[in-house]
Amino acid sequence: MSRRIRAFKRWMQSQGIEWSNGLEFIDDEEGGGISVKAIFDLNEGDLVATIPKNACLTIKTSLAKDIIEESGLAESLGLSVALMYEKSIGEASNWAGYLQLLPDSECLPLVWTLDEVDQFLTGTELHKTMKEDKTLIYEDWKENIMPIITSGQLDNVDLKCFGVEQYFAAKSLVSSRSFEIDDYHGYGMVPLADLFNHQTGAENIHFTNVSPHSDSDSESDNESDGEEVENGFHDNSNDKPPSVEKVHSSSNGSPTAVDNKSYMNGHAEGQTTSEDDPTLKDDPTALEIIVVRAVKSGDEVYNTYGTMGNAALLHRYGFTEPDNSYDIVNVDLKEVIKWSSDLFSCRYSRVRVSLWRKLGCSGCVSENSEYFEISSDGEPQIELLILLYIIFLPEKTYDKLNQSVPFVEDVNKTVNILLSEDYSNKKVSLETPENVNSLLLTKKVCDALLSLADIRESFYGVNSISDDIEALKRCSCVRERKLYHSLVLRVSERKIIKKLRTYASKRSSKPKKR
Repeated sequence: MSRRIRAFKRWMQSQGIEWSNGLEFIDDEEGGGISVKAIFDLNEGDLVATIPKNACLTIKTSLAKDIIEESGLAESLGLSVALMYEKSIGEASNWAGYLQLLPDSECLPLVWTLDEVDQFLTGTELHKTMKEDKTLIYEDWKENIMPIITSGQLDNVDLKCFGVEQYFAAKSLVSSRSFEIDDYHGYGMVPLADLFNHQTGAENIHFTNVSPHSDSDSESDNESDGEEVENGFHDNSNDKPPSVEKVHSSSNGSPTAVDNKSYMNGHAEGQTTSEDDPTLKDDPTALEIIVVRAVKSGDEVYNTYGTMGNAALLHRYGFTEPDNSYDIVNVDLKEVIKWSSDLFSCRYSRVRVSLWRKLGCSGCVSENSEYFEISSDGEPQIELLILLYIIFLPEKTYDKLNQSVPFVEDVNKTVNILLSEDYSNKKVSLETPENVNSLLLTKKVCDALLSLADIRESFYGVNSISDDIEALKRCSCVRERKLYHSLVLRVSERKIIKKLRTYASKRSSKPKKR
């Protein structure tokens, strides 16, 4: 056991954090970080850790609470200031034993240089986003942290700990390690809970919030509970971290649907409780980590940070997963309009997009961009197919639809209107998505998809996908972490574009009856 793991365990005991003797903390100091393995079999329902609320580093528990709240800071911005403050006071911090376990920063693109962002992320879904993020976060520091530094409120600490580089480093830790705990504490760093690595769709544990309410509480409390789901890349630096699930306790005070048979370490003496601190009386009694999928002895114990593609994983957590089924590629609406304008004219494209919107269609919207998703199997979003279909409508059909069709809100109705008009006014069967796509995928639409695939592929530069695959084989995940994960992202996205080509080519070659 490493020295820093021993120090962390002593600190956890001093804070009343309990954990199962079945958990082993593995410290790979050469670059792999810390992982958690099972010493013996863990069964579904086992309670493997209990973490008092006041052991979590939050705005409410930090010594910088007054400074943060008087400055009007909250959420990840406020928590980043709390983290910088606690690090600045060293051993005087109540979390010194926890903070010594953390890296100075996580290897997120957020803390890469602009040259590295350009070198590693060109063409990917992250490239533009990271440049925008770095600008916005610098502005956050200038507008919110600088006034605190110059106000004299930090006279007793080293002001160098609040510089712009330190703020970016703190943001990387908060982004990758924080949880949304509850309404009172908001965002927080949760010691022990942040040591479990992520595995998509195969997690072993859930992090829960045991509340002292009875089973008769309103079910509305749980309507939005559970894990945040990101089925693509809609991430930004201000997104919420994973939420703690709520578990209401029964009338006798025991958590519902939880088997408390795990062997737990006892609380250390002197732990502050809600009896000692009146501000904590309304808080949930504890945070608990519960096994939801059995773990065999010797296997790693995984958490999940949500179901998300590699762009979102790299953006927020600094890693990727090979063969991630949640990967997507985006095609911007502006690229579709530019392609159409080059083929026809700007005015032609504008009026066709106008009809598309009149028929109730739009792409995905994030910040100031509108785009279409291509799923991991290469299938384009149906709204893109509808737009391409409208672009190629004969002028006579377009004029009739534009003059006669009212505003539509249902996409199925939109497709029926389009295809019924274009297919000799016959009612079109929409029984299956496959039938709809088959009718929308005319040869012209398929050729358009191939052209858009070529345009999207060109963003990656001169290296081919084969070049990227060979570079990935030679790359070390530990020694060349930035290059490795950016290559995983590039390869996964380019494979999707290749599948889009296959998707369009197969359908383009099939004869269609009119």
